[in-house]
Amino acid sequence: QPKGITPEEIIHRFAAKEKEFKEARDQYTYRQEVKVQTLDGGTVTGEYQEVFDVLFDDKGKRLENVVFAPQSSLENGGISITKEDLSDIRNRLPFVLTSDEINEYNILYVGQQQEDELHCYVFDIAPKTIEKDKRYFQGRVWVDDRDFQIVKTYGKTVPDIRSKKGENLFPKFTTWREQIDNKYWFPTYTKADDTLHFSMQEVHIREIVKYSNYKRFGSNVKITYEGKEIPKGQKAPEPQKQPQQ
Repeated sequence: QPKGITPEEIIHRFAAKEKEFKEARDQYTYRQEVKVQTLDGGTVTGEYQEVFDVLFDDKGKRLENVVFAPQSSLENGGISITKEDLSDIRNRLPFVLTSDEINEYNILYVGQQQEDELHCYVFDIAPKTIEKDKRYFQGRVWVDDRDFQIVKTYGKTVPDIRSKKGENLFPKFTTWREQIDNKYWFPTYTKADDTLHFSMQEVHIREIVKYSNYKRFGSNVKITYEGKEIPKGQKAPEPQKQPQQ
């Protein structure tokens, strides 16, 4: 068991942080690079790529600017990218469990583990029930023991979809995070390397999502001078010149 704190307290703290990060990330611009490949042995048989910048227009509305999007050849590998795949990549991979969603999940404390320089509490997460047309995360999260923030996730989006129209299966992925602006643990790299078991065939899939160039946008940027916040519209004083010796 954790020392001096209950698993329930840790859960509430990391879920609150997760909500804070999700809202904060909506105030950032960044670049997102997506590459999905099908493989046969070591040979790439199909590929989907997209690079886009998440930006804001002059009215502060969020938009995506596609930088690179060649024709997909995933069909050659026997699969295609679906709207659920794209939604998961944008919405479900980056953040897995906020305080708004906490009641929808069973959360089990597993133990403690070292993750790079961080000492972490580890939890397993699964949805209590799966509602129609809703996506969930199922897997494991690592929460650092100082700030109670998720620093790594491993698992998959659920449910897999099997219907008369076809099958839509999803790989297991790991997302690593880094601290941005000394404050927020944002996702920077996601990797999946998994075999999807369709009824007619198995498909080996590799997926990499990179997030880079995080930059805070807009009016919440605080200007500081010698550690003190400068009121908006006021310039920081000029640095005083040292008298010449």
